Amino acid sequence: MPYFLLSLAACFWGGNYVVGHLLVAHADPIILSAARWILTALLLSMLYIRQIRAQWPIMKKAKGTIIFLALCGQVMFPLTLYIGLQYTSSLNAAIYLSTTPALVLLINKLVFKEKISVQNIAGVVLSSLGVVWLVMQGDLLHLDTLKNLNRGDIWTMGSAASWAVYCAFLRMKPNNVGGNAFVAVSAIFGALVLLPVLAITLIKTGLPDWAAYTAPGFLSGLLYLVVFPSWLSYVLWNKGIAAIGATRGEIYSHLIPLSGGLFSVMFLHVTLHSYHLVSTVLILFGIALCSRASQRKVVKIESADEKVQI
Repeated sequence: MPYFLLSLAACFWGGNYVVGHLLVAHADPIILSAARWILTALLLSMLYIRQIRAQWPIMKKAKGTIIFLALCGQVMFPLTLYIGLQYTSSLNAAIYLSTTPALVLLINKLVFKEKISVQNIAGVVLSSLGVVWLVMQGDLLHLDTLKNLNRGDIWTMGSAASWAVYCAFLRMKPNNVGGNAFVAVSAIFGALVLLPVLAITLIKTGLPDWAAYTAPGFLSGLLYLVVFPSWLSYVLWNKGIAAIGATRGEIYSHLIPLSGGLFSVMFLHVTLHSYHLVSTVLILFGIALCSRASQRKVVKIESADEKVQI
């Protein structure tokens, strides 16, 4: 059962790429991101209000860390993703996210001075080569291929980098701050940050066509973003990790980009090219090498009664 819960959580996160790609075709990414986190903040506040109140004094002492993590995980990561999905495919975005484990290793080495084994380095090199292969569309000898690299690819690369920073610096969250309260407060802060951004956007562009935002298709997609990747994924992930531990459960995070790419092919009819497959294989081999490294440390969120990994 815990393996099923972890797989389901990862698939919900992977579905974010497909649903997000569909919604940004009809909605401004800033409005979409703000709506998602405002509704998520309201939902989690109602669910975890008691835990937030009990742990508020502790979180106030660590407000700098919580604000930084919220900016990376709740603001920059989804916002840059939705902007990028306006111009590039969800399949490309999902493959870029596959490099997150390698990016986390680099951050751990450069910032936290962790020792990286030869196996880790090989994994980073392979994953990086996979990204280069994707960007160059399988043609490394012709630099004019870079002309096909659009702003969407740059934004989604930034999204993957934001998530990597979030995961790497998650170790700085105090262990006595519970995962549920932490996620709820992060969602609230993310919503508060996005409110002025939303206001500036509306002032510059004017009020949008609200008919598009009240259409059944948009509302159902937004409901998916709030309920599944923003809430249930965390709940299912927590239960799975609590059952088998973070070390064994960590590998399931790699299902996020894979499921996102698979859903893109299945539901968005994205054309699958040979360079997509080669890139995916290279990244998967890189991830496998990093995952098998004996000295790799796992980023955890722990409290007295729960254990969470993101």
